[in-house]
Amino acid sequence: MHASLIQIAVNSDESVNSRRERAASLVVAQRDADLVVLPELWPVGAFAYTAFADAAEPLQGPTHDIMAKAAAEAGVWLHAGSFVERAEDGTLYNTSLVFSPEGERAAAYRKIHRFGFDKGEAVLMGAGEELVTVALPETTIGLATCYDLRFPEQFRGLVDAGAETLVVAAGWPERRRSHWTLLAQARAVENQAYVLAVGSAGTHARVEQAGHSIVVDPWGEVLAEAGAGEEVLTVEFDATKVATTREQFPAVKDRRLGLARRRLA
Repeated sequence: MHASLIQIAVNSDESVNSRRERAASLVVAQRDADLVVLPELWPVGAFAYTAFADAAEPLQGPTHDIMAKAAAEAGVWLHAGSFVERAEDGTLYNTSLVFSPEGERAAAYRKIHRFGFDKGEAVLMGAGEELVTVALPETTIGLATCYDLRFPEQFRGLVDAGAETLVVAAGWPERRRSHWTLLAQARAVENQAYVLAVGSAGTHARVEQAGHSIVVDPWGEVLAEAGAGEEVLTVEFDATKVATTREQFPAVKDRRLGLARRRLA
């Protein structure tokens, strides 16, 4: 399987419309990929809290439409990163979209764990409530966004729902980059799954982004890692390795506590 992680730079000197067009062009250029992934809140910037309300869009708004068109033109599965969604009741959500190679929306995921410690995203946005997986021809992907990476129970739930490849769209800060790498490898090892984690580059709202998008295999080995700047990280991986890893070293099957909790419920 061929994946392209687009580590796009989010800078205040570029308009949202210009960045949408540029992101779409980068997606279209990945015609040889099976799966293309963009980072979290790339239209406005994950830390640009004061711009969230003005940047908010309906689910099927400008970002949705240009990404759907790009997926169809490239003929790829596209995880279009996330954008600020304004729901019909006015609530804002950090929402990710997945499109099929025909440009049809296959899934929408509202970020469950909001970052900010009782400020910023944590108070400006609503929390998602549903785990989301998408069945691709080669693998089933499970969706997560940035701060979600710190909550292993979400990833275990995605694995229980059939996920074999865990896709994380993020706007992770440079000052905690060591956690980014550590947690991506941990989520891969404990779930015996691939982790494709894509971050943004640049600086927005005076917060330097970590970049360093990373692909980790089910044994925790790093298959590819980006640098700090804007780039497209491409990687080939064998999706069948998840099944063979879980068969050879059946840690996921051998767990007990999750099963006990479900029986009690």
